[in-house]
Amino acid sequence: MSKYEVQYLEDIPIQDSKSMEDGPGNLQQGVHRGLHARHVQMIAMGGTIGTGLFLASGGNIFTAGPLGALIAYVAIGFMVFCVMTCLGEMTTFLPVSGSFNHYAARFVDPAFGFALGWNYWFSWSCAIATELSAASLIIGYWNSSVLPSWAWCLVFLVFLFLLNIVGVRVYGEAEYWFAIIKEDFRELIRLFSLWLRLKIAILVDAGAVGSQGPIGFRYYSDPGPFVGGFQGTVSVLLSAGFAFQGTELVGITAGESKNPRKTVPRAIRNVFWRILLFYVIAIFLEGLVLPSNDPLLLNTASDVRTAPFTLVFSKAGISVGASLVNAVILTSVLSAGNSAMYASSRVMMALAREGKAPSFLGYTNKQGVPILSLCFSCVIACVCLVAALVGDGQAFSWLMDITGVAGFISWMGIGASHFRFRKAYVAQGRRLEDLPYRAVWYPFSPLFAVGLCVLIILVQGYVNFTDGFNAVGFVASYIGIVPFVLAYVGYKLIVRPKVVGPLEADFDTGRIIRYEEEDEVDPNADKWWMKLYNIIA
Repeated sequence: MSKYEVQYLEDIPIQDSKSMEDGPGNLQQGVHRGLHARHVQMIAMGGTIGTGLFLASGGNIFTAGPLGALIAYVAIGFMVFCVMTCLGEMTTFLPVSGSFNHYAARFVDPAFGFALGWNYWFSWSCAIATELSAASLIIGYWNSSVLPSWAWCLVFLVFLFLLNIVGVRVYGEAEYWFAIIKEDFRELIRLFSLWLRLKIAILVDAGAVGSQGPIGFRYYSDPGPFVGGFQGTVSVLLSAGFAFQGTELVGITAGESKNPRKTVPRAIRNVFWRILLFYVIAIFLEGLVLPSNDPLLLNTASDVRTAPFTLVFSKAGISVGASLVNAVILTSVLSAGNSAMYASSRVMMALAREGKAPSFLGYTNKQGVPILSLCFSCVIACVCLVAALVGDGQAFSWLMDITGVAGFISWMGIGASHFRFRKAYVAQGRRLEDLPYRAVWYPFSPLFAVGLCVLIILVQGYVNFTDGFNAVGFVASYIGIVPFVLAYVGYKLIVRPKVVGPLEADFDTGRIIRYEEEDEVDPNADKWWMKLYNIIA
């Protein structure tokens, strides 16, 4: 009988969870479980709905056409669903800080977990700089003479830093209200789509609004639904993936959730469907009213005045609407930066407590905040920000490519970790019925996620070979792979860890069977009107 065969662990309340802390480094020591379900959902949505949608989506329509961009977002959205359901199964069973990079080290290979963790930390540190830079651009829409861009970046950095050092509960509340504004904007998009079809479409078709004449689906005919055919659609897959990055933050929050067994599956379902519908509807509407050959779309990532929804309101002749959209974009970008700062600090804390980073970075203060990891992440973000502001833009483009590729590497790692997790779980004679949450379509989901991520990472730079070899473009496309490979090979050569076998995988350390909130059952949960309310909400 394997020593890891099913053990009947004593039910313990959440207050006593330290008795089952993760092995070396006490992964959960000092971490406060203060996040409720609404916090978890909004942190993930806040990290996802940001620059990728509001500023970068216009460039995707310019590159791939309206239908090509829509197909890319739908394909990535389905893959992300597979990733999220894989992550949900592992997170609800072992809710620890560090999430998927910890699972990679625990069920695949310590070297794989090491490389995955540093890769993920660096991508979020770069993302902080990305969002701060975008926020300064948005401020410039109203007045660029009050403060220079670097000063606005510094103001926003200090603001987000203060939000993150006051404790996870306050951070969650801030992220909740940040994201609420974006949720209201989501409702605005729904109303706007209806208004666009019933009101604006009629007025535009009649030539009563704007000077562009009737539209309808005209831009699907001229300049056409696709730009560059298959090549154009493939070329925006990486950018579309960047827009979805952040959904996996649900796993990062598991170690600080009140009851991850309940909150994580609920958050996975709600976050995914809301974001997928939000992106699909948004891209569809943009493709209807904005021609893919509009040169303004090419500058959406660097000039907020040409952001897709700003252009939509401008075409309708609603100047106040453009200012409103930019105000919402500002809160969205700050929210994404808030989530990036949270994620980078927690990943670094987990790496330190696993012995894969300097141990002092694992320190937490009385509020449960990994303050030293937070400071370290902010320092790296400042370095990236300086490179973006003082350079000619090339350094910033490379950082964006690293961030985009790093996201697909992370999703690949989640799929690989879950595949090994389930194989080891079954090999040790454990029952699938005991899993708090089971991933759908196993083994298709993890294998599809791994396969598509690897394919996108490898082929996203093939355009550099179509018209002769573009050395600069080639380096920019694949430089994001280099840190991951170096980290993996270096750890493998120095530490020489072994691949974790199915019977060697540890499923018990850090596992918590019972949470005090599990006894709190809503008596109306099964009522038809409550189910209807949940669907609508």
